[in-house]
Amino acid sequence: MNTITGSTVALVTPMLEDGSVDYPTLRELIDWHIAEGTDCIGVVGTTGESPTVTVEEHCEIIRVAVEQAAKRVPIMAGCGANSTAEAIELARFAQGVGADCQLQVVPYYNKPTQEGQYQHFKAIAEASGDLPIVLYNVPGRSVADMSVDTTLRLAQIDGIVGIKDATGNIERAQWLIREAPEGFAIYSGDDPTAVALMLCGGHGNISVTANIAPRLMHELCVAAMAGDARRAMDIQFRLMPVHKHLFVESNPIPLKWAMARMGLCGPAMRLPLTPMAAAYESIVESALQDSGLIA
Repeated sequence: MNTITGSTVALVTPMLEDGSVDYPTLRELIDWHIAEGTDCIGVVGTTGESPTVTVEEHCEIIRVAVEQAAKRVPIMAGCGANSTAEAIELARFAQGVGADCQLQVVPYYNKPTQEGQYQHFKAIAEASGDLPIVLYNVPGRSVADMSVDTTLRLAQIDGIVGIKDATGNIERAQWLIREAPEGFAIYSGDDPTAVALMLCGGHGNISVTANIAPRLMHELCVAAMAGDARRAMDIQFRLMPVHKHLFVESNPIPLKWAMARMGLCGPAMRLPLTPMAAAYESIVESALQDSGLIA
C-alpha cells in the first residue's frame, strides 16, 4: 500500500430515527467527502459508533463504503475489538471486500499489558497480512496505553504500516516520528494538536472535525505537511471553536447534532449515547458560526 497522507475523516455512521443504519445517507456522505477533497475515509471507528453496531452491520458498513468509494479514495476499515479473534474476523471480512487498510485499536476494557498488546496486533498481522494495519492508541477510551517502545516494536512487523496517535502528546509524537522505521506513518488522532504533529513530520490527521469541514481539513493537512505553518495555523485558528466544542459531550454526540444542523445527516444515535443536552446547543451553534460553517 502506498502511504496514505492528508486528511482521513473518522466518518460518522448515519442512523435513522428507529436506530437502523442509514445506508443511503452513508453513500451520500462518502460522495460528498470525495468531492470536498478528503484524502481517505475511515469507517466504523470511535466516531462511527462501532461499540453499538452489530457485527453484521459493522461488516455491511465496510462493504458499502468500499463499494461507494469505488477506489476513488482509500477506505480505512475500523476492525478493532477487545477480542483478538473478533478483530481477526473483521479484518478478514474487510480484506475480502476490498478495503485498503484496517484501523486496529488498542483493546479496551480488558486492559492488556504491553506484551498482550504486542501479541494481539502481531496475531492480527499474521492473520491478515495483505490488509495493512494502522494501529490506534486512544487511552482516553481504551484505558490501556500503548507505549512508544511497544509501537516501535510493532512497527517492525510486516503489514503494520502506521499509528493513529490520539493522545495529543506532541513529545510522544516526536519520539515516534524520530524513531519509526522508514515507511511507518504517524497520524494524529487529535484535531487540536494535529497541526503540531504534522509540522514535526507526521503524515496526516484522522479527524472528527473533517466530518463537517472536509475541505478545510484537507487544506490544513496539505499546508502542515508542506511546512507552511502560517497557512496551516490560519485554518487551525478558524477551526479551533469546533475542535473544542465538538467534545462538550462524548463524541459523536455533539458532532451528530452539528451535522443535523448543517443538513448532512440525522442526529439519531443508539443507547447508551443520548441526544446532546439542550444547554449545549447554543455553544455548538456558535462554534459552527465562528468557524464559518453556517451563517
